[in-house]
Amino acid sequence: MHAALHTVLCDRLACRFPIIQTGMGWVATPELVAAVSNAGAFGFLAAATLRPEAVDAEIAKVKQLTSQPFGVNFLMDAPGADVIVAAILRHGVRAAGYNRSPRADLIKRLKDAGVVCVPTCGNARHAAKAEQLGADLIIVQGGEGGGHTGTVPTSLLVSSVVDRVSLPVVAAGGFHDGRGLVAALAFGAVGIAMGTRFLLTRESPVPKPTSERYLAAEVDDVIVTRQIDGLPQRVVRNELVTRLEASSAPALLVRALRSGLAYRRATGASLRELLRAATSLRRSEKLTRSQTIMAANAPMLARKAMTEGDPVHGYLPSGTVAGMIDDLPSCAELIARIMAQAERTLASLAGEK
Repeated sequence: MHAALHTVLCDRLACRFPIIQTGMGWVATPELVAAVSNAGAFGFLAAATLRPEAVDAEIAKVKQLTSQPFGVNFLMDAPGADVIVAAILRHGVRAAGYNRSPRADLIKRLKDAGVVCVPTCGNARHAAKAEQLGADLIIVQGGEGGGHTGTVPTSLLVSSVVDRVSLPVVAAGGFHDGRGLVAALAFGAVGIAMGTRFLLTRESPVPKPTSERYLAAEVDDVIVTRQIDGLPQRVVRNELVTRLEASSAPALLVRALRSGLAYRRATGASLRELLRAATSLRRSEKLTRSQTIMAANAPMLARKAMTEGDPVHGYLPSGTVAGMIDDLPSCAELIARIMAQAERTLASLAGEK
C-alpha cells in the first residue's frame, strides 16, 4: 500500500485503511459495523437510537462478529448517556463518537480509560471547542454531508479546520470513492468518514424499498430542508418532505408532539429525562422553542424508512453522493475498490503508469 494511505487515523484506531463508517441511527447495526471493521476500515455502532440498557448487548454482538476494533456513537445530551459510557468502558471499545452537547465529565471518563474520543463537528468553532474538551480525532462534516448539515463545502471547511486545530482531522461529506480519499488527504485530512456510501451496501439493514429510493435519486434530488426538525437537514426529496414543506405550523407541532411520545417509547426515557435533555440541547445548540419541540421528529421519521421500509412516510437523510451511487457492493468489495482507486490516483499524480 502507498505510504500516503497509512495515516495517523490507522494508528489511533488500529485499522488498516483510513476510512470510517459513521454511526448512522437505525443503520449502523452490529452486522454493518463488523463487516466494515473486518474489511480493514473502522465502523461505529449507532447507540443514539437504542435504549441505553440495550447497548451492552449490541456491543457484545459486534464482538461476536469481529475481532477488529470498532467504536460506539451516541448523544451525550440524551437520557442514558452515562449507561452507554459504562458499556463502552466495560467492553473495552476502541473509540467513542459523539456530536451535540459534549460533556466534559463523560469525555474525561472515556479518556482516562484509553478510549479514543472522536467527535463530529460541522464548523471550525465547534472543532476548536472539541479540541479543548479532549478530542483525539475530529470528524469534520461539510455541507455535502447527510442529515444535519451546514452551508460550507467540505473542501473549504476541512482545510480551515486543519489550519485551526492541532488534532488530526477526518473529512466527511461527499466521499464515496478512492479519488475522494486522495482529495481529502490533499486538504490536510488523515482519512475520510462515509455514511451514505455504507448505507448502500449489502450488509446495511436498510430495507429494499428504501434503498431503491436512494439508488434512484439524482444529485438534484438531494436537498436541504428545515421541515423535519427545524434545523437544516440534507435529505432525498420524497412525498413526506413535500408534504411537510406545505404543512402549517400547528400541523407541524402536532406531528412533533407525536414524535416525542414515540421517541419516549423507543428509548424508555422518562418525561423528566426528556425535558432535561431538551433543555440541554436547546441551551447548547441555541435552538428556538419550536426547534426543541421538533427535535424528536428526525429519529422517529427516519426509523419509518430505515427499519420499516416505508420511504414514502419516512424521511431519507442523505449526503449529496446518493446521486452518484448506483450499486450495493459488500463492505469488503467497496473498501477494496476505494483503496485500489486511491492507489491508482496517487500513481497517476506521480506520473507513474
